[in-house]
Amino acid sequence: MAAPEDPTAPPHAFRLSSLKAEAALVTNTIIWGATFVVVKSALANVSPVLFLAFRFSLAAVALVAVFWRPLARTGISRQHLRAGLLVGIFLFAGFLFQTLGLEFTSAPKSAFLTATSSVMVPLLAKLVYRSRPQRSELLGLLAATAGMGLMTLEGPLGTVNRGDLLTLCCAAAFAGHIVTLGHFSKKMSFEALSVIQVGTAALLAGSLFWWGESPRLLWRPQVVLAILATGLLATALAFTVQTWAQHYTTSTRTALIYLLEPLFAWLTSYLLVGEGLSVRAAVGAALILGGVLVVETKPLQPRLYPSD
Repeated sequence: MAAPEDPTAPPHAFRLSSLKAEAALVTNTIIWGATFVVVKSALANVSPVLFLAFRFSLAAVALVAVFWRPLARTGISRQHLRAGLLVGIFLFAGFLFQTLGLEFTSAPKSAFLTATSSVMVPLLAKLVYRSRPQRSELLGLLAATAGMGLMTLEGPLGTVNRGDLLTLCCAAAFAGHIVTLGHFSKKMSFEALSVIQVGTAALLAGSLFWWGESPRLLWRPQVVLAILATGLLATALAFTVQTWAQHYTTSTRTALIYLLEPLFAWLTSYLLVGEGLSVRAAVGAALILGGVLVVETKPLQPRLYPSD
């Protein structure tokens, strides 16, 4: 676990904050896993980029309503704007490439390729910020990524099509989002970063849907539910939580925790439609959980504190 940033703070206090932050990130994976089925149902009645425009616009309005007092008190600096714009561009690009890629590739393959962002995160962090991942983190990521492949891929990767390439761009964008957010969240107000990144994504989606696709919208109950669930929970709440949490944990650990998402997506599917888990998928789930445990127990890392 990362050492405390404040040298005067007791190590156990920082470790407790890190545990709370990582528990909050697990909550994000539960939310995202639970909303997957809802979004897939809604996209039959609304075009993808228009849906993203509704999703991010609702989230931006909600965040402004919640955080306007602290923002009015502290103000938004140019540094906040630059950081929030960069993080927001990565955020929107990830969702855009993922949505476009789904038109040409299967959902299981898309889920696996998107998850490769977790492998890209430590490499990107080292390249950009000279951040060196721990050996336990790398081992955990590899095990969890293999588990993701077993859970999501019904067969070999096979040939690479346009959808696969778009989804790999999505993975790179999400990796960039985690790394840049992890960098700036340790220096800036999480309220300002949350509002600006989501507002940037809303502006980009709103400016693109009318010429980047043929907009279609049928106001069905599942569309309204999906907009409310993703706008308020999976975006406004989830990305605010991530912005706060990455102040206390590393980008690599964040990426690993997010590999738990397919587990919760399967659990939701099982509870709603009774879909079971095959032996192969069960092995994949065990690998994902094993990868998380490797990172948490740090078997390859020297202990930093006597109480570790």
